[in-house]
Amino acid sequence: MESITDPAALRAHYGTVHPLAVRKVLPRLDQHCRAFIALSPFCVLASSDGAGGVDASPRGDAPGFVAVLDDSTLLLPDRPGNNRVDSYGNIVAHPGVGLLFFVPGINETLRVNGDASVVTDTGLLGPLAARGKMPAAGLLIAVQEAFFHCGKALMRSHLWDASTQVERSAFPTLGKIMADQTRAMAEPEADELVETGYRNNLY
Repeated sequence: MESITDPAALRAHYGTVHPLAVRKVLPRLDQHCRAFIALSPFCVLASSDGAGGVDASPRGDAPGFVAVLDDSTLLLPDRPGNNRVDSYGNIVAHPGVGLLFFVPGINETLRVNGDASVVTDTGLLGPLAARGKMPAAGLLIAVQEAFFHCGKALMRSHLWDASTQVERSAFPTLGKIMADQTRAMAEPEADELVETGYRNNLY
């Protein structure tokens, strides 16, 4: 099996980078980045423990749930989950993060890279309370790079095309998957556990 293991060979394989692809990377958030984040109800948070372990986690809430404190700082509130804190554990060990912001209906995405820290300061987190509930913690992100990514991936996937949506019945419920994979409880009990969480623990 042929593979590429050398950075120079990788660059030779793909050729020269278009100058615009180089110049579009900003060291801070401009007005377009800030406007896109304000419209975004969903992002993916990538993190690493610095020793080879990596993680990507979905984050979502009402549009603009990630606060832009200034052109170099973001605050991402934590909403209730399963308390695995995979991302937070990584960040405590190694601060580097990557964020990929999506806006429904727009094929382009926004990539933001920087260093994050886990914060619990109520003064910072208070304005990001949702339905009267304060976030347990948040990520304060110092932006190092920000740039827009072209829409080819979303165009190829037809992500926003309603006609491509899969019928929910075509795939097992999360409860069934959990029951099958863990053997810790029966499917009806697992389904009820998941649905109760969805009903009562979004915030």
